[in-house]
Amino acid sequence: MSARLSGKVAVVTGSSKGIGAAIAQHLAAEGAAVVVNYAASREAAERVVAEITRKGGKAVAIQANLAKEADIRRLFAEVRKLFDRIDILVNNAGIYDFVALENITVEHFRKQFDLNVLGLILATQEAVKHMPAGGSIINVSSVAATAGLPNAAVYGATKASVDAVTRSLAKELGPRKIRVNSINPGMVETEGVRAAGISESDFRKQIESQTPLGRIGQPQDIAPVAVFLASADSAWITGESLFVSGGQR
Repeated sequence: MSARLSGKVAVVTGSSKGIGAAIAQHLAAEGAAVVVNYAASREAAERVVAEITRKGGKAVAIQANLAKEADIRRLFAEVRKLFDRIDILVNNAGIYDFVALENITVEHFRKQFDLNVLGLILATQEAVKHMPAGGSIINVSSVAATAGLPNAAVYGATKASVDAVTRSLAKELGPRKIRVNSINPGMVETEGVRAAGISESDFRKQIESQTPLGRIGQPQDIAPVAVFLASADSAWITGESLFVSGGQR
């Protein structure tokens, strides 16, 4: 275990599985105390906590649905009670739902924007109340922000919004010495991707054929980039959207 993040407190939203879980584990391995946030599966979150503590790290699981303002406020109030500060916020919680134009509804739109964009903004709003100079906010976006994927008009719009929020908040919070960046993964093989049948689909083959490195990603491909953006190694980087996609655009 190294110590690039020793003494830091990190909150990773939506980290009971997938990319969020990998990020939580990597931050803990670098010395951060990590809040593993989950919306529904306490069991999955506790598995992530157990894996972190088994390796000598420090972590706690806290439930909160990031699409609900009251839950967001409670989450950060609990973090403040436990740790009195937040040095790193990873806004990872999000959903995707690909549908054709004719199937887009108000509910479909609001469900994704309420979590992917509004939840991210409200979580950041609460976190910075307790974030000292030198803090780092990392937003998990997507190549969908710019790729123009079919059947992803709403999801792509949420991730384009995440990138816009990233740039805006980087300028707003820069005077407070708080950095804001986003990670834009390509397709990553997560539990959700496998459950949706995408992992073995023709769509995956299509994405791989368009990816210079010839494969989709794994959560372990994304997590070290979050560690970099959370650490002093990236101290002069803010307002950037870093594509971690095997070269896919």
